[in-house]
Amino acid sequence: MTMDVRLLRIDSRLLHGQVTTNWAKAIHVNRILVVSDRVARDLTRKTLIVQAAPPGIRTHVVTLEKMIRIYHDPRFNVLKPMILVENAVDARCIVEGGIRVDSINIGAISFDNTRVMVTDAIAVNAADVEAFKWFHDHGIKLDVRKVSNDSSKNLWKALSEKGLV
Repeated sequence: MTMDVRLLRIDSRLLHGQVTTNWAKAIHVNRILVVSDRVARDLTRKTLIVQAAPPGIRTHVVTLEKMIRIYHDPRFNVLKPMILVENAVDARCIVEGGIRVDSINIGAISFDNTRVMVTDAIAVNAADVEAFKWFHDHGIKLDVRKVSNDSSKNLWKALSEKGLV
């Protein structure tokens, strides 16, 4: 038996209103794990994220390495977490580290001058595309939904339509 990961979500905003009010309730989590080396080193950001957690759901900010380590530690098998990462590369890192998921939810990835818009809320760069290709090649569904009751859209289809894969 291993940890029951209820959702692996890529969202550059990490923990925000849609996550706290919709996803956490819809998938019945008992923990929110924000997985980011960058945020784990930033005490201010880490504190703000933990304070934004919904009532009754403990939230932790951990590094990628620690996430992989606790996933494989039987002491944490009671967790039913939602895992939040900022980008596709971090998601790939933890999945390659052994975290098992059938699908990945993509909420929003912010635009910058290195990225191309793929949907109204998702911008990708070459590293993201490579990570999404890896997920696709490993049979992991790329589910685009802002909230749980949105209709599911396939990110692979959007990447293909843009000629990125």
